[in-house]
Amino acid sequence: MTADQALETWITHLAAERRASPRTLEAYRAGATSWLTFLARHRGELISVEALGTVTAAEVRAWLADKRERADGKQLAARSLSQALSAVRSFHGFIDRRMGVPCPGLALVRGPKVRPGAPRPVSEDQARGLLIEAGADPDRDPWEGLRDQAALTLLYGCGLRISEALSLTRGDAPLAEALRITGKGGKTRIVPVLPVVREAVDAYLAALPWPTSASDPLFIAKRGGALSPRHVQAAMQLLRGRLGLPDRATPHALRHSFATHLLGAGADLRVIQELLGHASLSTTQRYTQVDAAGLLAAYSAAHPHA
Repeated sequence: MTADQALETWITHLAAERRASPRTLEAYRAGATSWLTFLARHRGELISVEALGTVTAAEVRAWLADKRERADGKQLAARSLSQALSAVRSFHGFIDRRMGVPCPGLALVRGPKVRPGAPRPVSEDQARGLLIEAGADPDRDPWEGLRDQAALTLLYGCGLRISEALSLTRGDAPLAEALRITGKGGKTRIVPVLPVVREAVDAYLAALPWPTSASDPLFIAKRGGALSPRHVQAAMQLLRGRLGLPDRATPHALRHSFATHLLGAGADLRVIQELLGHASLSTTQRYTQVDAAGLLAAYSAAHPHA
């Protein structure tokens, strides 16, 4: 088997067995393809699965150095390099487990240091404005505006990822007081549902122009079928243009805002960790950076000697 064939087997495994999202599949494929293309060029031969076990640490470092230099003369960010290396490690791990071809050289390579950036939420007023504006577009059918409003309200009111909100089915509505959400890595969590979230979803379903069954997606596209993440992102882009908000006002920013605003209101960090479905508390602790920055800004604006 060639390395390229093994790559396709791995991608199929991620999609069918690990249920990875399309964006994850795209990123993993790009990282592993870049590695295999470099290795074939470096060695001047077609790479087999067996050859992957002979990879040296020097070859991996040479690939990272080659990938760091972009075509436009600028250097690739450390985070992008780290993500590509993570994809390669995952690919080689699959080759080791399924095909018995370990790669000791890869374990000797340390990835670039990546400083985790602070989340970039929107303010409470901006979040409220986005939700109101989503349902007030005169150029679209009313039910479409109500659908987008309900989807964005779920992201902000429950702290969901786009994929989690769009994975809900018609059988999940009317929403109960809490939702059981399956997030990354198959991790399940319980998320409380505010009345305003239930009301937004109920209003959308009442306006939906055709009947649906319990197994159908909760959020329906205009031509039928499931609403795509790309649509939600495009809708958010239009909304922030109408409201004059910065590019950081993305659908995922509403999830960041959910956590940041809860923290600012005094919620316990452990509770926020459970609500977001973070495996590690250190991931949730990034929100304390945002809250501390807000406190300092408020202090500077209000203190007489600031």
